[in-house]
Amino acid sequence: MPVYVYSIVSRSHPQKLDGLHGVGDPPSELRTVAGEELTAVVSDAPEDLRPKRRDLAAHQAVQERLMADGTALPLQFGFTADDEDAVRTVLEERADEFAERLQALEGCVEYHLKAAQSEDAMLRQILTESDQARRMNEEVRTGRAGPDLPLALGELVSKEVDARKERLAAAVSEALSGFAREESTYKAAGDDFLSVSYLVDRDQEERLRTAVQKIADELGEDFDLRLRGPLPVYSFV
Repeated sequence: MPVYVYSIVSRSHPQKLDGLHGVGDPPSELRTVAGEELTAVVSDAPEDLRPKRRDLAAHQAVQERLMADGTALPLQFGFTADDEDAVRTVLEERADEFAERLQALEGCVEYHLKAAQSEDAMLRQILTESDQARRMNEEVRTGRAGPDLPLALGELVSKEVDARKERLAAAVSEALSGFAREESTYKAAGDDFLSVSYLVDRDQEERLRTAVQKIADELGEDFDLRLRGPLPVYSFV
């Protein structure tokens, strides 16, 4: 029977799963598959699994319980295996790799930071600080500009936006790099100029939160820094 795999932990992990249930409707019962050194937390896999709120919450609740009691390798939502024997085989074949990663993640949690500057504020800055962009914009606003000038202005502004976002991302990342063991950067979207996950020692959590708040205060109200955590260490498994 196919099984749904939530996380991998060491055999010494408490694995307290009482009061929790797995994915599916009706909810599946959680159980463990043990290798010599490692254990996987699993349940029966529903035939038609979809990322519904109920199932996402059940998956996350398992990760948070395991994280609270020790170090775990959380798997992303939707990971399944053919049967328990397949899970046990992977636990044995990759035991050294998993054990090494568990050791690297010991005592850590994940924090995810997204940072943005409002589009209007960035455009105002560009038109204020770039003489070329300001002149081109003023000419376009007169209505006497040729048909190519608005396109040229748009291209200039687009390049300047990309350059400014890159500089802002580098500056914020540099300011926070000392608080994390590892970091994983993602492609920022929309007004965001930074999307990054940090692997943080638990004794560094408050320092990281304080540092992010200090950066937000220094940047001002045109910026939005959103820090989420502590989270299971999905980005570093």
